[in-house]
Amino acid sequence: MDIIETIKEQIASNNILLYMKGSPSVPQCGFSAKASKVLMACGEKFAYVDILQNPEIRANLPKYANWPTFPQLWVGGNLVGGSDIIADMFENGELQEMIKTAVAAKADA
Repeated sequence: MDIIETIKEQIASNNILLYMKGSPSVPQCGFSAKASKVLMACGEKFAYVDILQNPEIRANLPKYANWPTFPQLWVGGNLVGGSDIIADMFENGELQEMIKTAVAAKADA
């Protein structure tokens, strides 16, 4: 399977998906640690892809997403942004609402 197709499939099959360095329990950079901590605080399950273990995804996702950095949070098939954006959204309640809506939409589907 082509790497872009793999990325599309990952995004389509995971309602809440974080592309990060490392894992939520062992993040490999401060930005990934911040992003996964914020997501865990939202209280919903989420999938992640460790881009350090997937160099092809690391190389191609920025082109596909038109977003140059990691981590990248995808909710309901849409790119939300990186750690600073999701932290700001969490602080003002937007992220929790977005995730709640995405989880509810997936449950109704």
